[in-house]
Amino acid sequence: MKKNIKQILMLTMVCIMGFSSLLKAQTTYKINESKDMDMKLSGTSTLHKWTMEAKTFSGGGVFNFKGGSSGELISVKSLTFSLEVANLKSDESGLNKNAYKALKTNQYKDIDYKLLSAIISPSKDNKYLVKAHGNLTIAGVTKEIDMDVWCTVNPDKTITCTGSEKLNMTDYAVKPPTFMLGAMKTGDSITLDFTLVYKKQAGV
Repeated sequence: MKKNIKQILMLTMVCIMGFSSLLKAQTTYKINESKDMDMKLSGTSTLHKWTMEAKTFSGGGVFNFKGGSSGELISVKSLTFSLEVANLKSDESGLNKNAYKALKTNQYKDIDYKLLSAIISPSKDNKYLVKAHGNLTIAGVTKEIDMDVWCTVNPDKTITCTGSEKLNMTDYAVKPPTFMLGAMKTGDSITLDFTLVYKKQAGV
């Protein structure tokens, strides 16, 4: 009986130590200010292709790494980003103005993403494919989307996340904008491309 109790206590201690080690492996990150970051909305129109680009974002993430010296990324517990729509700019002032109007920036200032679940697969050179399932909110409308996100653990321990996703504006109750007195009409389909850099928080 005493032997069984001792075995149970030892097993409990091993579980506690393992759980403690897992907690230590969880690392909190925030989006870092970096010239390498970029987010683009692009599409087509009756005249030419167009692109709106932004360089300023906010957001964070929690990444889990395998214990020991390998530093292997094993899961992504959370991932968010937020983009203020007014930071998106194109070379066409008319397009900017009408895009902000179509995206209802007077009511909804941001485009937001929040991860719900993720499946991670290692590739090579500290690069990982994350099958991300999450909520994307545009103009106050939230839709669940699936997208592939490539995460690279850099030598300085920052994590660069890149991805591309095709969307339809009308899915988010956004009327494709026009300008030049209606001579230029944008298509419904747009592509969201992003490169975001997440930096480990000090003391975490």
